[in-house]
Amino acid sequence: MGMSAATGAKAGGRRGRRGRRHSAIAEINMTPFIDVMLVLLIIFMVAAPLIATGVPLDLPQTGAKPINVDQKPITIAIDSKGQIFLQDQPTLEPDLVTKLHGLAKQGFDERIYVRGDRQVDYGRVASVMSTITSAGFKRVALVTEPATR
Repeated sequence: MGMSAATGAKAGGRRGRRGRRHSAIAEINMTPFIDVMLVLLIIFMVAAPLIATGVPLDLPQTGAKPINVDQKPITIAIDSKGQIFLQDQPTLEPDLVTKLHGLAKQGFDERIYVRGDRQVDYGRVASVMSTITSAGFKRVALVTEPATR
């Protein structure tokens, strides 16, 4: 009996199994985490262009060259039913000017793009553009799709 107590004291006071010399590793394995993050990154890279389309429109096609834009312009969309969308939010024409003044950081020099569906009446697009320009905004442009050959 006395012998067994002495051998326990020589072992350094450790209790437990014999031969266990290493304690449990308390580190997180990062490989599965990195794999999941890469898969999510790929999914978001594929899905982002699909989400950013805004109001679905069938734009007319022209041979005009694309415009280089440094910053995101204010966009006004007119769908096939004639409804107006300011930055993808439905808006009534009488409220359009006041909301534009709130969004225009550069004042009347702010770039405004009007996107009109191919099926919408030309008079409706002209009326919206007239409302914008009569409010004092100078840089108003129509957006079209590039012509396919």
